[in-house]
Amino acid sequence: MRVLVLGAGILGVHTAYFLRQRGYEVTVVDRQPGPALETSFANGSQISVSQSDPWASPAAPLKVLKWLGKEDAPLLFRLKMDPNQWRWGLRFLYECLPSRTEHNTLMAMRLSEYSRRTLQALRRETGIAYDHAEAGIMMIHSTQKSFEAAAEGAQLLIRNGERRDVLSVAEAVKIEPALAHTAPTLAGAIYAPHDESGDAYKFTLALAERTAKMGVEFRYGTTVERIEKSGGEVSGVVVKSDKGGVTLKADAYVVALGSYSPAMLSGVGVDALVYPAKGYSATLPIAKPKNAPKGSITDDEMKVVFTTIGDRLRIAGTAELNGFNLDLNTVRCEALTKRAKHHFPDLCKWDEVQYWTGLRPATPSNLPIIGQTKVKNLYINTGHGTLGWTEGPGSAKALADIIAGEVPEVDYAFLNAPVRTIGGSTTPKTA
Repeated sequence: MRVLVLGAGILGVHTAYFLRQRGYEVTVVDRQPGPALETSFANGSQISVSQSDPWASPAAPLKVLKWLGKEDAPLLFRLKMDPNQWRWGLRFLYECLPSRTEHNTLMAMRLSEYSRRTLQALRRETGIAYDHAEAGIMMIHSTQKSFEAAAEGAQLLIRNGERRDVLSVAEAVKIEPALAHTAPTLAGAIYAPHDESGDAYKFTLALAERTAKMGVEFRYGTTVERIEKSGGEVSGVVVKSDKGGVTLKADAYVVALGSYSPAMLSGVGVDALVYPAKGYSATLPIAKPKNAPKGSITDDEMKVVFTTIGDRLRIAGTAELNGFNLDLNTVRCEALTKRAKHHFPDLCKWDEVQYWTGLRPATPSNLPIIGQTKVKNLYINTGHGTLGWTEGPGSAKALADIIAGEVPEVDYAFLNAPVRTIGGSTTPKTA
């Protein structure tokens, strides 16, 4: 069986790897000169099951209104005459209902936890080095109100089997000494000891190289023009490179094009409610390694993460709904380093900062779209928002199961996935 994967980011490369493990003939197409060079390139580096709670929550609408027009806001809507943005926003309001927030949190937690285990198995299997740390994630709070709300919110995950430690400031500093300087400004912290961190780009690059050695063909510098359909099935994908245009054919097709997936899918009548949420990051050399965080720290109120990756500090965060704009906004960039200096004033070589921005493919619920579309040989793996690195390995493995006609190990609302019946057979399931 031949499978064509569109996109060579975290999702596309991992999907290709697990499909090849099953013996499929796989080709991956990407417009960039190598893997993981767009949204996967410089993210927050967290494997964060602890961040399963979605943006859409009962408190979100008021926060969004308060942040409108504020250039350094954690979540900024730049309202446009864009029907897709408005449709996304209206659905986002629906997902803010308490019942939806709880459902979405638990779904994301299951997928994230499964994906973390999948990554751990991959790490053992491949031996890939990617500056990873198993030091947990510390979520810090500067106000008592925010801390108490976070402690209450953590109970949902605790009740469902995920460990969360509610800590005093002194307890937090004992676990993460890098917080010593900023301790007087903190109210408390939530600690997720089983979470991890690591360089997503390094891992994906190494996995792509390994996958190529396994026999997967990677066609870089190749732009996907359109998907063609005939008789209810995809008949081919038209691509273009410096060698000209060609139609690639396969038995099954996977769309893992991040924020660009909906435009490609709409051409064959498939609707995917994904909108680009522009995120920013800053990467700096660490001047004082002894003072660096052991793993990753999240400033929960500002939605900014600080992760030690080797000899660098990665600062990442904020979300800006501004269409496909990729301009670096100076105010939003500098907000990241300003917050880092507040917590760790002497840690980095601040004049050697490298800023980056990427378009996270966000759904209103924060739940990715994974599975088989109504076009029977067309599959989706996109919409992971801020959790592409956290959920990517597990999403890819589950999709490989679905393409093989098997039941994924994780209980998640996949599109048209087989489900196990009492007798042990499988039947299609529609999410």
